[in-house]
Amino acid sequence: MWYLHSHLVWFRLRIIILLSIGSVTIASIMMKPIYSESFQDGPGGWYGWISNAGGPKPLELRQHCAVSRSPWWIDYNHAPPGVGYLHLLYALLTKGPGFSEVYLEAGGPNRFVEAGFPTDFTGAKVTTRLRGELLPRGAKLHLLVQSTVGTLSSGWILTGQPIEVHDQFTEQTITCEPDESQWTCLGSRHDRTMTYGHLPLETVLSDVNANIILVLFPLTIRPMGPLDGDPHLLRPEKDYPVWRSELPEGYVMLDEIQIAFR
Repeated sequence: MWYLHSHLVWFRLRIIILLSIGSVTIASIMMKPIYSESFQDGPGGWYGWISNAGGPKPLELRQHCAVSRSPWWIDYNHAPPGVGYLHLLYALLTKGPGFSEVYLEAGGPNRFVEAGFPTDFTGAKVTTRLRGELLPRGAKLHLLVQSTVGTLSSGWILTGQPIEVHDQFTEQTITCEPDESQWTCLGSRHDRTMTYGHLPLETVLSDVNANIILVLFPLTIRPMGPLDGDPHLLRPEKDYPVWRSELPEGYVMLDEIQIAFR
Protein backbone atom coordinates (compact mmCIF):
# COMPACT_ATOMS: atom_id res chain seq x y z
CA MET A 1 0.00 0.00 0.00
CA TRP A 2 1.16 3.53 -0.76
CA TYR A 3 -0.15 4.94 2.49
CA LEU A 4 -0.95 3.22 5.77
CA HIS A 5 -3.83 4.21 8.06
CA SER A 6 -5.10 6.82 5.63
CA HIS A 7 -7.16 7.02 2.47
CA LEU A 8 -6.34 10.62 1.69
CA VAL A 9 -3.03 12.41 1.78
CA TRP A 10 -2.55 16.11 1.26
CA PHE A 11 1.00 17.29 1.83
CA ARG A 12 1.95 20.93 1.64
CA LEU A 13 5.46 22.09 2.40
CA ARG A 14 6.75 25.58 1.92
CA ILE A 15 10.23 26.74 2.74
CA ILE A 16 10.99 30.42 2.41
CA ILE A 17 14.40 31.88 3.03
CA LEU A 18 14.29 35.67 3.11
CA LEU A 19 16.58 37.66 0.90
CA SER A 20 19.14 40.08 2.27
CA ILE A 21 22.05 41.78 0.55
CA GLY A 22 25.05 39.48 0.44
CA SER A 23 22.96 36.58 1.72
CA VAL A 24 20.98 33.72 0.15
CA THR A 25 18.20 34.05 -2.41
CA ILE A 26 14.53 33.24 -1.91
CA ALA A 27 13.61 29.56 -2.31
CA SER A 28 10.07 28.24 -2.40
CA ILE A 29 9.20 24.57 -2.52
CA MET A 30 5.64 23.23 -2.48
CA MET A 31 4.47 19.64 -2.55
CA LYS A 32 1.08 19.47 -4.22
CA PRO A 33 -2.02 17.62 -3.02
CA ILE A 34 -2.13 13.85 -3.37
CA TYR A 35 -5.43 11.97 -3.20
CA SER A 36 -5.37 8.26 -2.42
CA GLU A 37 -8.27 5.85 -1.98
CA SER A 38 -7.65 2.24 -0.96
CA PHE A 39 -11.25 1.18 -0.11
CA GLN A 40 -10.20 0.02 3.36
CA ASP A 41 -13.21 1.77 4.87
CA GLY A 42 -15.89 1.66 2.22
CA PRO A 43 -16.13 3.02 -1.33
CA GLY A 44 -15.18 6.61 -0.41
CA GLY A 45 -17.69 8.07 -2.86
CA TRP A 46 -16.94 5.71 -5.78
CA TYR A 47 -19.90 3.98 -7.40
CA GLY A 48 -20.98 1.91 -10.40
CA TRP A 49 -23.73 2.73 -12.87
CA ILE A 50 -26.98 0.96 -13.75
CA SER A 51 -28.34 3.04 -16.64
CA ASN A 52 -29.72 6.49 -17.49
CA ALA A 53 -32.95 5.54 -15.73
CA GLY A 54 -31.42 3.46 -12.94
CA GLY A 55 -28.60 5.82 -11.95
CA PRO A 56 -25.71 4.89 -9.63
CA LYS A 57 -25.27 1.57 -7.86
CA PRO A 58 -22.92 0.36 -5.11
CA LEU A 59 -19.68 -1.30 -6.09
CA GLU A 60 -18.89 -4.75 -4.74
CA LEU A 61 -16.23 -4.54 -2.03
CA ARG A 62 -14.10 -7.65 -1.69
CA GLN A 63 -10.62 -8.18 -0.21
CA HIS A 64 -10.28 -4.39 0.27
CA CYS A 65 -10.89 -3.85 -3.45
CA ALA A 66 -13.72 -2.20 -5.36
CA VAL A 67 -14.96 -4.79 -7.85
CA SER A 68 -16.80 -4.13 -11.10
CA ARG A 69 -18.28 -7.08 -13.00
CA SER A 70 -19.98 -7.59 -16.34
CA PRO A 71 -22.56 -7.34 -17.76
CA TRP A 72 -22.13 -3.59 -17.92
CA TRP A 73 -24.69 -1.12 -19.21
CA ILE A 74 -24.12 0.23 -22.72
CA ASP A 75 -23.79 4.01 -22.44
CA TYR A 76 -25.43 5.25 -25.65
CA ASN A 77 -25.41 8.97 -24.74
CA HIS A 78 -22.47 9.53 -27.09
CA ALA A 79 -23.51 7.34 -30.03
CA PRO A 80 -22.54 8.61 -33.51
CA PRO A 81 -22.26 11.40 -34.48
CA GLY A 82 -20.59 11.31 -31.04
CA VAL A 83 -17.58 9.12 -30.28
CA GLY A 84 -19.56 5.92 -29.83
CA TYR A 85 -20.52 3.54 -27.01
CA LEU A 86 -18.83 2.77 -23.69
CA HIS A 87 -19.13 0.88 -20.39
CA LEU A 88 -18.90 2.80 -17.09
CA LEU A 89 -17.03 0.76 -14.44
CA TYR A 90 -16.00 3.18 -11.66
CA ALA A 91 -17.19 6.76 -11.17
CA LEU A 92 -16.48 9.54 -8.65
CA LEU A 93 -18.16 12.92 -8.36
CA THR A 94 -15.51 15.62 -8.04
CA LYS A 95 -17.44 18.62 -6.76
CA GLY A 96 -20.00 19.21 -4.02
CA PRO A 97 -21.45 19.35 -1.47
CA GLY A 98 -25.13 18.71 -2.09
CA PHE A 99 -25.06 15.17 -3.46
CA SER A 100 -28.47 13.58 -3.71
CA GLU A 101 -29.36 10.67 -1.45
CA VAL A 102 -29.01 8.17 -4.29
CA TYR A 103 -25.29 8.99 -4.67
CA LEU A 104 -24.69 8.80 -0.92
CA GLU A 105 -26.39 5.42 -0.72
CA ALA A 106 -24.39 4.10 -3.67
CA GLY A 107 -20.96 5.51 -2.84
CA GLY A 108 -21.05 6.61 0.78
CA PRO A 109 -19.23 9.76 1.96
CA ASN A 110 -17.21 11.31 -0.86
CA ARG A 111 -13.74 11.63 0.62
CA PHE A 112 -12.41 13.46 -2.45
CA VAL A 113 -14.88 16.30 -2.01
CA GLU A 114 -14.89 16.28 1.80
CA ALA A 115 -11.12 16.75 1.89
CA GLY A 116 -11.31 19.68 -0.55
CA PHE A 117 -9.16 18.27 -3.31
CA PRO A 118 -8.78 20.49 -6.39
CA THR A 119 -10.65 20.00 -9.66
CA ASP A 120 -7.76 21.25 -11.80
CA PHE A 121 -6.48 18.01 -13.34
CA THR A 122 -4.02 19.70 -15.70
CA GLY A 123 -0.84 17.64 -15.51
CA ALA A 124 -2.24 15.39 -12.77
CA LYS A 125 -0.75 11.90 -12.53
CA VAL A 126 -3.30 9.14 -11.90
CA THR A 127 -1.93 5.85 -10.58
CA THR A 128 -4.03 2.70 -10.31
CA ARG A 129 -3.31 -0.64 -8.71
CA LEU A 130 -5.67 -3.22 -10.12
CA ARG A 131 -6.11 -6.70 -11.51
CA GLY A 132 -8.84 -8.64 -13.24
CA GLU A 133 -9.88 -11.19 -15.80
CA LEU A 134 -11.21 -9.48 -18.88
CA LEU A 135 -12.26 -10.50 -22.36
CA PRO A 136 -11.92 -7.00 -23.83
CA ARG A 137 -13.16 -7.71 -27.39
CA GLY A 138 -11.47 -4.62 -28.73
CA ALA A 139 -12.17 -2.35 -25.76
CA LYS A 140 -9.56 -0.89 -23.39
CA LEU A 141 -9.79 0.61 -19.92
CA HIS A 142 -9.42 4.40 -19.96
CA LEU A 143 -9.78 7.45 -17.74
CA LEU A 144 -12.68 9.77 -18.59
CA VAL A 145 -12.90 13.32 -17.19
CA GLN A 146 -16.03 15.46 -17.41
CA SER A 147 -16.75 19.13 -16.79
CA THR A 148 -19.90 21.23 -16.99
CA VAL A 149 -19.95 24.86 -18.14
CA GLY A 150 -23.40 26.39 -18.01
CA THR A 151 -25.77 23.65 -19.12
CA LEU A 152 -23.27 21.80 -21.33
CA SER A 153 -21.24 18.82 -20.12
CA SER A 154 -18.12 17.79 -22.00
CA GLY A 155 -16.18 14.59 -21.50
CA TRP A 156 -12.75 13.57 -22.77
CA ILE A 157 -11.29 10.03 -22.74
CA LEU A 158 -7.54 9.60 -22.32
CA THR A 159 -7.37 7.14 -25.23
CA GLY A 160 -3.63 7.65 -25.73
CA GLN A 161 -2.83 6.08 -22.34
CA PRO A 162 -4.94 2.96 -21.74
CA ILE A 163 -4.78 1.11 -18.43
CA GLU A 164 -3.92 -2.56 -18.86
CA VAL A 165 -5.82 -5.24 -16.95
CA HIS A 166 -3.82 -8.36 -16.02
CA ASP A 167 -4.61 -11.35 -13.81
CA GLN A 168 -2.02 -10.12 -11.27
CA PHE A 169 -1.96 -6.72 -9.60
CA THR A 170 -0.06 -4.02 -11.46
CA GLU A 171 0.53 -0.34 -10.75
CA GLN A 172 0.24 1.98 -13.73
CA THR A 173 0.47 5.75 -13.99
CA ILE A 174 -1.13 7.97 -16.61
CA THR A 175 -0.72 11.74 -16.98
CA CYS A 176 -3.45 14.25 -17.80
CA GLU A 177 -1.51 16.54 -20.10
CA PRO A 178 -3.56 19.02 -22.19
CA ASP A 179 -2.48 17.37 -25.44
CA GLU A 180 -5.53 16.70 -27.61
CA SER A 181 -3.67 14.02 -29.57
CA GLN A 182 -3.83 11.90 -26.38
CA TRP A 183 -7.55 12.41 -25.83
CA THR A 184 -10.90 11.79 -27.54
CA CYS A 185 -13.92 14.03 -26.94
CA LEU A 186 -17.17 12.18 -26.25
CA GLY A 187 -19.48 14.46 -28.19
CA SER A 188 -23.18 13.57 -28.19
CA ARG A 189 -25.80 11.36 -29.82
CA HIS A 190 -28.30 13.14 -32.04
CA ASP A 191 -30.88 13.90 -29.31
CA ARG A 192 -28.60 14.82 -26.37
CA THR A 193 -26.80 17.84 -27.84
CA MET A 194 -28.41 20.18 -25.31
CA THR A 195 -26.71 18.20 -22.53
CA TYR A 196 -23.43 16.90 -24.00
CA GLY A 197 -21.01 18.51 -26.41
CA HIS A 198 -17.52 19.79 -27.09
CA LEU A 199 -15.57 22.09 -24.80
CA PRO A 200 -11.82 22.68 -25.26
CA LEU A 201 -9.69 20.08 -23.50
CA GLU A 202 -7.79 22.76 -21.58
CA THR A 203 -11.10 24.11 -20.25
CA VAL A 204 -12.24 20.69 -19.10
CA LEU A 205 -8.93 19.72 -17.46
CA SER A 206 -8.67 23.05 -15.66
CA ASP A 207 -11.96 22.37 -13.84
CA VAL A 208 -13.14 18.76 -13.80
CA ASN A 209 -16.23 19.72 -11.84
CA ALA A 210 -18.50 16.82 -12.80
CA ASN A 211 -16.82 13.45 -12.40
CA ILE A 212 -14.02 11.09 -13.30
CA ILE A 213 -14.84 7.60 -14.60
CA LEU A 214 -12.91 4.48 -15.56
CA VAL A 215 -14.52 3.27 -18.78
CA LEU A 216 -14.21 0.49 -21.32
CA PHE A 217 -14.05 1.92 -24.84
CA PRO A 218 -14.69 1.44 -27.72
CA LEU A 219 -17.53 -1.07 -27.88
CA THR A 220 -18.75 -3.11 -30.83
CA ILE A 221 -22.54 -2.94 -30.99
CA ARG A 222 -24.00 -5.69 -33.14
CA PRO A 223 -27.82 -5.73 -33.33
CA MET A 224 -29.43 -9.13 -32.83
CA GLY A 225 -31.54 -9.34 -35.95
CA PRO A 226 -32.73 -6.78 -38.49
CA LEU A 227 -33.69 -3.26 -37.43
CA ASP A 228 -36.21 -0.79 -38.73
CA GLY A 229 -34.08 2.34 -38.91
CA ASP A 230 -30.64 3.66 -38.05
CA PRO A 231 -29.19 1.81 -35.02
CA HIS A 232 -27.48 5.01 -33.83
CA LEU A 233 -30.85 6.77 -33.64
CA LEU A 234 -32.11 3.92 -31.49
CA ARG A 235 -30.78 2.79 -28.10
CA PRO A 236 -29.04 -0.58 -27.78
CA GLU A 237 -30.63 -2.96 -25.26
CA LYS A 238 -33.48 -0.49 -24.80
CA ASP A 239 -34.89 -0.23 -28.31
CA TYR A 240 -33.28 -3.38 -29.75
CA PRO A 241 -31.32 -6.43 -28.49
CA VAL A 242 -27.60 -6.85 -29.16
CA TRP A 243 -25.17 -9.73 -29.31
CA ARG A 244 -23.52 -9.64 -25.89
CA SER A 245 -20.81 -11.95 -27.24
CA GLU A 246 -19.34 -8.88 -28.99
CA LEU A 247 -19.02 -6.92 -25.73
CA PRO A 248 -16.38 -7.08 -22.96
CA GLU A 249 -16.88 -9.69 -20.25
CA GLY A 250 -15.17 -10.27 -16.93
CA TYR A 251 -14.31 -8.32 -13.82
CA VAL A 252 -11.86 -5.70 -12.54
CA MET A 253 -10.61 -5.37 -8.95
CA LEU A 254 -9.44 -1.84 -8.13
CA ASP A 255 -7.18 -1.99 -5.08
CA GLU A 256 -6.08 1.64 -4.97
CA ILE A 257 -6.22 4.83 -6.97
CA GLN A 258 -3.98 7.84 -6.42
CA ILE A 259 -4.09 11.29 -8.00
CA ALA A 260 -1.02 13.53 -7.67
CA PHE A 261 -1.94 17.07 -8.65
CA ARG A 262 0.56 19.37 -10.32
